[in-house]
Amino acid sequence: MAGIERSDDVMRLRATLALIAPGTPLRDGLERILRGRTGALIVLGNDRTVESLTTGGFVLDVPFTATGLRELAKMDGAIIVDKDLTRILRAAVHLMPDQRIPTDETGTRHRTADRVAKQTGHPVISVSQSMQIIAAYVGETRHVLEDSGQILSRANQALATLERYKLRLDEVSTTLSALEIEDLVTVRDVAVVAQRLEMVTRIAREIEDYVLELGTDGRLLSLQLEELVTGVDAERELVIRDYVGTGRKARSAQALLAHLESLSPTELVDPLAVAKALALGEHLDAAVAPRGYRLLAKVPRLPAPVVDRLVEHFGTLQKLLSAGVDDLQAVEGVGELRARSVREGLSRLAESTILERYV
Repeated sequence: MAGIERSDDVMRLRATLALIAPGTPLRDGLERILRGRTGALIVLGNDRTVESLTTGGFVLDVPFTATGLRELAKMDGAIIVDKDLTRILRAAVHLMPDQRIPTDETGTRHRTADRVAKQTGHPVISVSQSMQIIAAYVGETRHVLEDSGQILSRANQALATLERYKLRLDEVSTTLSALEIEDLVTVRDVAVVAQRLEMVTRIAREIEDYVLELGTDGRLLSLQLEELVTGVDAERELVIRDYVGTGRKARSAQALLAHLESLSPTELVDPLAVAKALALGEHLDAAVAPRGYRLLAKVPRLPAPVVDRLVEHFGTLQKLLSAGVDDLQAVEGVGELRARSVREGLSRLAESTILERYV
């Protein structure tokens, strides 16, 4: 599932995978079916469209249980459950989807599952008796469930890659902060940080998919991921807001982030392509001036509305750094205590950032 675009179908697939992840009642039932060497066809949801495709079978409307699902799978025919997986509605039904719906599947059960998913819009789970696999059909997407050990192995490799990328991100981010304080930032410096932020974000999303599929087996992986990427999303937006230019609205900043996300992996490794995506121009060595959002976000206990007013009042980070306590107090919502806090906070950040870079 890694690398798939974030479309509606993918979000529906993610929701379905969450329902069949290890540790869930449905996954327990599916594994019981596999161990019992029987197959199954399960429709997750019921409405008039589903009813129009079914014939025969038994109307049950009984509580959903993993053992109940296993026993009903011993009979021929499909099982229909409600979308919340709280009730088993029907069993041993014959599904008759539109035969004109195209499908690449060859087996009868998989072919039916594919067509029913496309025709009804409901997820359909197929358990193959001969191949011993579980496949989820959601819209146009087919996803075969893998063993948790295989998924965990790939997830750990991705996590190791993320750790390396995060380390590099921290380095270029610190360098950018030092250059901002010295007023030496170029388009290239901003593009490199944005590039690394996007790389980290993409790898994190891939790991999120693994965590989703692992269910309860992915709890430790989830904690490690959260520790590595905390603050990355906020940093992406702050970089954009610092350099998109005066007068642009937050909506424009979000549009630029979306444009950055649309870059292909090949384009993403090119700083010039990143600079163009962020509307920073085509000259990588051109000087740019930050507005101050990134550094102000590091000042403790400084509310976002006050940050916005400070940036709007002074315009650039350099003017903020040279402002005295009296100058800061001229901003609405900044009293003497807060002005001193901002002044001291920026001074400490400037000193520590320069020392960290050069020592």
